[in-house]
Amino acid sequence: MAGTSINTCFFSTSNLGTSSLVLKTHNARAVPGKLPGRRSLTVKADVNYVNADQAKELVAVEGYTVLDVRDRIQFERAHIKSCYHVPLFIENKDNDLGTIVNRTLHNNFSGLFYGLPFTKPNPDFVQSVKSQFPPESKLLVVCQEGLRSAAAAQKLEQAGFSNVASMTSGLQKVKPGTFDSVGSTELQDAGKAGLVTIQGKISAVLGTVLVCAYLFITFFPDQAEKLFQFVPAG
Repeated sequence: MAGTSINTCFFSTSNLGTSSLVLKTHNARAVPGKLPGRRSLTVKADVNYVNADQAKELVAVEGYTVLDVRDRIQFERAHIKSCYHVPLFIENKDNDLGTIVNRTLHNNFSGLFYGLPFTKPNPDFVQSVKSQFPPESKLLVVCQEGLRSAAAAQKLEQAGFSNVASMTSGLQKVKPGTFDSVGSTELQDAGKAGLVTIQGKISAVLGTVLVCAYLFITFFPDQAEKLFQFVPAG
């Protein structure tokens, strides 16, 4: 008589995200005179995706450790106090022809405007985390935009870590004061650099000048008219 198989899935939800428990049992073909076949059990814990407020609760209440996976430059600009840093991407300093060409193009465009280094996947990412944390550790993975943290959390889950959470919105959406931080800027501004930052400052100055000019013309129209008389005619 052929054996039977049973697949059972249990799902649970909470205000901190969704997790699932997958239970699988398999009965092999029954052999006369012997006990029923072996049974296997597989437990799978999914990544818990949370927003900034939920992430703060995980750290403060449930004892999660913050794992920052951003590149070194962003981490040095600002990071959550007492967090651990293991970058998902590292600076690419390879000197083969293809890398040199791509790095030059990057530095003249994305690197110039956004201040981003030319990077490559960190081949030692998972092993570096394993060397610092046991598989049952509670880890909250963060990055600047939420993309690298999601990818890193998936890698850790696949490597056997069972209590992994990822902050979906990234540090750029964290309100000041949500976490104690260290660095020369606010957490939400750690990803801003290059010409974009300079452009932003120039825009702010021009905006202030235009507002002041508008107020001056509105409240002192006579003085403004006299000033306009000194402007050379085109």
